[in-house]
Amino acid sequence: MNGRDKAVNENLGLVHACAVRFRGKGIEYDDLYQAGCVGLIKAVDKFDPALGYRFSTYAVPVIMGEIKRMFRDGGSVKVSRSLKELSLKINKAGDDFVREHGREPTVSELAKCLDSSEEAVTEAIGAAAPPLSLTLSDDDGEVQSDIPVPSHDGKIIEIMSLHTELKKLSPEDRRLIELRFFKRVTQTAAAKKLGMSQVQVSRREKKILKKLREKLF
Repeated sequence: MNGRDKAVNENLGLVHACAVRFRGKGIEYDDLYQAGCVGLIKAVDKFDPALGYRFSTYAVPVIMGEIKRMFRDGGSVKVSRSLKELSLKINKAGDDFVREHGREPTVSELAKCLDSSEEAVTEAIGAAAPPLSLTLSDDDGEVQSDIPVPSHDGKIIEIMSLHTELKKLSPEDRRLIELRFFKRVTQTAAAKKLGMSQVQVSRREKKILKKLREKLF
């Protein structure tokens, strides 16, 4: 598995976290998940680590954008005829590859077999792929139980956004928030650590929280 395939597989949880936020709003979860996978692939292709922030921070808005596009487009993921045809060719080429090599092909290997680009092959696979199975299997392939999905999955997006905004604060303000809300230190104890009075901490804390609320909500 190449780096691109690995990045997509390792971040499918982001797609689920985004898709469940729109469940029950008129579009089937499977379709939401499929659109989110398209967004994830785009994010993997365009992400630049040199920008200095986490991949998830960049990917979530891209995934959300593709899901929201479904509502604007009437609730369907539009797949071109050429993409459908390529998907059929991929299935055949994949079967042939497995018979010849005894393993599943990578995206790059499929692209080479079909004389196509990796981008086109990835998009075709994403468009045709079934939703990720949320079950655990043992060595014999028997289903044991559902993978537990926390009810607070939808909060992942807010946590990521908060993390991004906290990084934008000054070191002093970030330290204050860390002490007060992550280490649960009282205002008086925080004041001693920061060389401030309790009143100063209280006033500064209110200003920071107001700023964060405006950014996040």
